[in-house]
Amino acid sequence: MNDTSEPARAVAFDRADRIRLALGAALAPAALEVVDDSASHAGHRGAAAGGQTHYNVRVVSGAFAGLGRVARHRLVNEALAGEFAGGLHALSLVLKTPDEAG
Repeated sequence: MNDTSEPARAVAFDRADRIRLALGAALAPAALEVVDDSASHAGHRGAAAGGQTHYNVRVVSGAFAGLGRVARHRLVNEALAGEFAGGLHALSLVLKTPDEAG
């Protein structure tokens, strides 16, 4: 039998996609928003010419239940350790439980 299907192609993900994937896997969020805000930081320390260095992230997850602000931030930073090692410079985070999000 001849297989005429196309070979699988590698999909290139940008940093926002990788952030979504990492946080989705680590936190099973009910809501997740990732916005690249790098253009607002052009010329600042930590900003790269190609962007993808500064992000606004909003996560609603039951994983935050019972945790204070610092512990929630640590969970996110741990999930994104590879991105920080690869050039992610800054995150602005809004982290809520489903009850807090309403």
